[in-house]
Amino acid sequence: MAYRRALRTSCGVLVCAVLWSGCSGEGSEEPTETKGGGASSGAAPSGSEAPAPGPSKLDFRPDPAKAPKTEADARRLAEAAIAGPELWGPGFVKRTPFLSAPGHWPVLDDGCVWQGGTRPPGVLYSLTSYSERPGASGKAPLRVAATITVHRDAEGADWEMADTLEEALRCPEQKLRDGERITQLMSLGSVYGTGSNFTSEDSIGEIGKYHNAAVGGPPQEYGWFQSRLGQVTVALVTKGAEGFSPQEIATSRVEVMVRMMGRVEKQLAGSE
Repeated sequence: MAYRRALRTSCGVLVCAVLWSGCSGEGSEEPTETKGGGASSGAAPSGSEAPAPGPSKLDFRPDPAKAPKTEADARRLAEAAIAGPELWGPGFVKRTPFLSAPGHWPVLDDGCVWQGGTRPPGVLYSLTSYSERPGASGKAPLRVAATITVHRDAEGADWEMADTLEEALRCPEQKLRDGERITQLMSLGSVYGTGSNFTSEDSIGEIGKYHNAAVGGPPQEYGWFQSRLGQVTVALVTKGAEGFSPQEIATSRVEVMVRMMGRVEKQLAGSE
């Protein structure tokens, strides 16, 4: 199993993530920590060539019979694989709301502001979960989110990954919502077997500075990490909080990504 091997090699992934992050400088309203799978249209732009495929994840063998073909299929996969507070670690709880509303699909507009959008036809289903570790003992609330997006095919998922990389280049400064923004955003992509990526066919990491006017104080680290396995993408977002080091957050983020990718692999390949 690929994800079991990844658990043994996660220390290498963590070292890479920690070094990188060290170098980089609510109520009932639906949270907006996550980019909801990005602004991908779910299909290649007209007249464009598909992204060149990277090295194959050789030990991943999807079962064609298990590939989601309908929205109902995709929803079952997303609900089975989505991360809850049990994956993030001790002290984490569900936020309210815990799951995104049906059709939730944020889009980064031309002004680098995240807005509500319409789910592209190439996406069968997308689901985001919201968790947090409540503030205590001098620590501020630590908010995190996880997103699973199921495309009609692997090519659509590949385009989502390409669009995500482009967003950081186009908008190194982004507005999440009033009073919340990201600056100094940098991105890095790694295909399977490079950059300590042993859990997915390709992955993307983004690190930036998170500013929250309501909280004040110095900016915290913002992290967005996304991986693809076949027609499915998995994304995690973390907002730094006072009292938590980037290393603590990176540790939790790596473990959650590895376990979510294991859940996706089990759904697609029927592996034990």
